[in-house]
Amino acid sequence: MFLGLDLGTSGLRALLVSSEGQVAASAEFGYEVMHPNSGWSEQDPANWIVACEKCVAQLRDENPDAFEQVLGLAVAGHMHGATLLDDQDSVLRPCILWNDTRSHEEAAALDAVAEVRELSGNIVFPGFTAPKLIWVARHEPETFAKVSKVLLPKDYLNLWLTGSHTSDMSDAAGTSWLDVSAREWSDDLLRASGMGRENMPTLVEGSACAGTLKPELAKSWGLSNDVVVAGGAADNAAAACGVGALAEGDGFISLGTSGVLLVARNSYAPMPASAVHTFCHAVPDRWYQMGVILAATDSLNWLARQLGREAHELTSALGESIDVPSTIHFLPYLSGERTPHNDSQIRGAFIGLDISHGPEDLSRAVLQGVAFALRDSLEALRVTGAQLNRALAIGGGTGSAYWVELCATALNMPLDLPEAGEFGAAMGAARLAQCAATGADPERVMQKPKIARTVEPRKELVEDFEAAYVRWRAAYPALKEMS
Repeated sequence: MFLGLDLGTSGLRALLVSSEGQVAASAEFGYEVMHPNSGWSEQDPANWIVACEKCVAQLRDENPDAFEQVLGLAVAGHMHGATLLDDQDSVLRPCILWNDTRSHEEAAALDAVAEVRELSGNIVFPGFTAPKLIWVARHEPETFAKVSKVLLPKDYLNLWLTGSHTSDMSDAAGTSWLDVSAREWSDDLLRASGMGRENMPTLVEGSACAGTLKPELAKSWGLSNDVVVAGGAADNAAAACGVGALAEGDGFISLGTSGVLLVARNSYAPMPASAVHTFCHAVPDRWYQMGVILAATDSLNWLARQLGREAHELTSALGESIDVPSTIHFLPYLSGERTPHNDSQIRGAFIGLDISHGPEDLSRAVLQGVAFALRDSLEALRVTGAQLNRALAIGGGTGSAYWVELCATALNMPLDLPEAGEFGAAMGAARLAQCAATGADPERVMQKPKIARTVEPRKELVEDFEAAYVRWRAAYPALKEMS
């Protein structure tokens, strides 16, 4: 058996998975995000450990015979978070999370430094780790002076599991400290933000062994003393492992809190100016690229709160099939935007509201705005040379047949819906654990899921949605002028 842990922004999910890919048990435990100031997003790392203990206890109680057979585990986690430790591995301040935008000025300054984009393969986004450390140095110098190690969120959990400072390339690629082509820390990038190799964890591939479970934890959990802990992965890289997206052109669209359009690459092909992320994959000699929008289901949930409804009520009211495009334009920039704008200051808008419009009209506009934002990501990916002709559709938003058909039509691309089952980041983490513990070939372990059905674009509406997308896209410059 193998244990996959997905350290999410709002909670930890755990899966106990057999070598054949069957889920024996699952558990979840939530925790809070703190927003002490506008644009700030922080979390107490101690809560991650509590969540892990709670999930492990539930798995062990639900299926003790399976749990005691665990040979390996791996953690997938949300990227870019800055967990700052002193020389005793004590946490110095709450972790600054991926969706924290306080360091936008530092990010812009670092992005302008010669060779930063060339070496890292990416724009320096405000959510990345390096500008957060520059912000801490400027605004919390006493804390910065005590920093001995900087760990990403899942790597802090790995420290607690193994006692060692390790990270994997897929997560490290989102720091602006990694030479993404060479898959190693860059001294030049580290110096640019006042850091050094001594502040960094050791790097391993996500499917390789990062250490073994500490004896005291193994004893407490009822496991052997040789349980392997894999390098693990960034959440989207783990999700790609969970759905078998390893080879050139394999990809998925994720309608989660944020929206992701990801495609695997067999070679390194960055184009930072497109605001596409180019990161190492969680397996050796592979990369992936993705466009990211910051508010996908978050946009729908926001609207639901304003209307005093549940999100599923709003989507259910629209039925299962789309009609002509909405004449209302929704710009889903509620927390700024990444691809293709790299704009932490832009904010969302409705355009074209009429006195006759009601909740259903607003819901249609929100779903359409998110679909068009993902279309922006698709166009940016194509500029890099990525070929994505069809994609797997995953994430909570795919529960709406209307939304899936809308995305398929706006992207003009077939979307495959997998059969019911587990195939997200926790499953990807379990697969990485299997590779690390047994030496199994990732190509064999990370198979694609069976497809339940394919949603084709509505051909008779593609041109209408294309025209609507062109009008929608023209709204950003005008909105920028007002922001």
